Amino acid sequence: MTTLPVTYADVAAAAKRIEGAAHRTPVLTSATADGMTGAQLFFKPENLQRMGAFKFRGAYNAIAKLEGDARKRGVLAFSSGNHAQAIALAGRLQGVAATIVMPSDAPAIKLAATRGYGAEVITYDRMTEDREALAKRIAAERGLALIPPYDHADVIAGQGTAAKELIEDAGELDYLFVCVGGGGLISGCALAAHALSPGCMLIGVEPEAGNDVQQSLRKGEIVTIPVPKTIADGAQTTFPGKLTFPIMRALVSDVLTVSDAELIEAMRFFVSRMKIVVEPTGCLAAAAVFGKQIDLAGKRVGVILSGGNVDPAALARFIA
Repeated sequence: MTTLPVTYADVAAAAKRIEGAAHRTPVLTSATADGMTGAQLFFKPENLQRMGAFKFRGAYNAIAKLEGDARKRGVLAFSSGNHAQAIALAGRLQGVAATIVMPSDAPAIKLAATRGYGAEVITYDRMTEDREALAKRIAAERGLALIPPYDHADVIAGQGTAAKELIEDAGELDYLFVCVGGGGLISGCALAAHALSPGCMLIGVEPEAGNDVQQSLRKGEIVTIPVPKTIADGAQTTFPGKLTFPIMRALVSDVLTVSDAELIEAMRFFVSRMKIVVEPTGCLAAAAVFGKQIDLAGKRVGVILSGGNVDPAALARFIA
């Protein structure tokens, strides 16, 4: 554990740093969901977090750690939407200017919200342009602190506070299912679970079309894939991070995949039975649980619902 780039001590420090700014989201249960799976499920609804996703945790923590001139100059992030909104809101709350590089085809609701929080938005074509290279160039030209969406120690530590809260509120778990994009959320959650519920098995879930982390873990090295075509826009990553990969290798038991059709079924379940809106990416972990890829009968299972920022028109189309 001492060789990992982030530790549970970092997660615990982040929890104190974001206290009073981030919501301590509740733990939700569903007798229907338990009946479907035979497990006792504990949902952590980060769709109820500020700006509608877990990303606020890591963004606020990363900005809070900036000092002096870095705070005055401002920050830059690149994101398909939720990290963008998180940095924009966290920056506004802390008086730090934010510039966000976003794909031109990002959901309209996410583009509008990011601008609404006061950030400058610079768009790019995700199919032809390298967002990270573009962001690094702009950050260097403007002297801005770059806060990437997942491959950043303070972001990872902040995201881990979601699992810390879940385990503190629900008790020790047998399994924890977490959606996977670049690995920031599951890395932080794995650190928290390892410390607070040592017997817990960490299971990551990716879209079928974008299983870069699954391939990377099974090969033992970072694998790069083409931009995946999936409705889980928050998981359209092409490779895991250099910081997140070693944490996942050390602490994540397995990574599963689910189809877009399974994500839609999970969205329908949350709207119709639990009366909450969860975006496609936010349904990844739940879809794998509902699909019974692992026998969870009799187990205590945590499920992170990572966000709820889905365009209303798209939501209506998905659940129709």
